[in-house]
Amino acid sequence: MKQVKKLNDPGLYQKALEIVRIGNEAVMKAKEENKQYGIPEFFYKNGVIYFVKENGELTTEKPKIFQD
Repeated sequence: MKQVKKLNDPGLYQKALEIVRIGNEAVMKAKEENKQYGIPEFFYKNGVIYFVKENGELTTEKPKIFQD
């Protein structure tokens, strides 16, 4: 990984934190909306797609909503 020099602008770091906060809020809102519509939560890690069941359990088995 390439190392980047620290910037001397504290305002820039504050803006970056604000952008991350807004992004995190948007993700949480989208996850809640998806849950209301019955769309399961899923994520990709190390080349594998994981689905989160209603009980919080992780599985690699596709839910019916994603099957052809």
